[in-house]
Amino acid sequence: MAASARAELLRLRAWPAVWVMVSVWLLLNLTFTYVFNYVAYATGSTSFATEGVASDSLLAELMPSAIPQIFTGGMPMFGGAIMFILGALATGSGFGWGTWKTVLTQGPGRLAAFGGTLAAVATIVTGVVAATLAIDVAASVLIASAEGQSIVWPSLGALAESVGAGLLISGMWAAGGVLVGVLTRSPALAVGLGLVWSLVVENLLRGVGNLLSGVEYVTNVLPGTASGSLAGALGAANEPDGDGTPGVLTVLDGGPAALLTAAYLVAFVVVAAVLMRRRDVA
Repeated sequence: MAASARAELLRLRAWPAVWVMVSVWLLLNLTFTYVFNYVAYATGSTSFATEGVASDSLLAELMPSAIPQIFTGGMPMFGGAIMFILGALATGSGFGWGTWKTVLTQGPGRLAAFGGTLAAVATIVTGVVAATLAIDVAASVLIASAEGQSIVWPSLGALAESVGAGLLISGMWAAGGVLVGVLTRSPALAVGLGLVWSLVVENLLRGVGNLLSGVEYVTNVLPGTASGSLAGALGAANEPDGDGTPGVLTVLDGGPAALLTAAYLVAFVVVAAVLMRRRDVA
């Protein structure tokens, strides 16, 4: 499994698509979390994200002390979609390129090879979360220095809780992509299904749930609801109802949201592993 993980990491590192996705997410996080809000604060202008927010509150959200509250804000929807694509490409491409057939007939057992892929994807997800934290810290320190504000660091407990939630959210969506990549055996189809589900289907179901009470019981336990509520429990939502940040919700409390997100992560991995072990890969 260790050899498979090293080989899979080599493949993913050498794939430009992976670097493009990671760069897009880091740029989105920096732009929407800090750049746009700082421009709005410095110029006194407003946007859909800052309308009705006092300038002092807006500046406070850009300080290092606010990192635990805003760190996971973009992960349930935008970051989650990119992690889903990563997982789907990591497994789905192996079917289209024929590499799974080669590895599983000449290399280690199926579970060892698939475990190596999961380890490689988990390593990249961890690196992306760490890079996101580094960018947030750097941006907030630069803004605090530019505005002459004292740098107050958040508590280690709050920061660790936020980073843990980021790993859980990103890991769940990446595991979902791994599962759909195995199910469809096609990276293009897996990516398309993942984007439609995370960006369209769940939002439509929530809209229907606001009209039909029975549907609400289903939408309250969807993956997007779990990850969005976990981010909302940490303070990522700008409004009490979660409408301030796309994808961030306050439907579930922090504990149930974390447990449900972890349950989805485990379920996605187990089902994908069972399929890889039992199905023909030709």
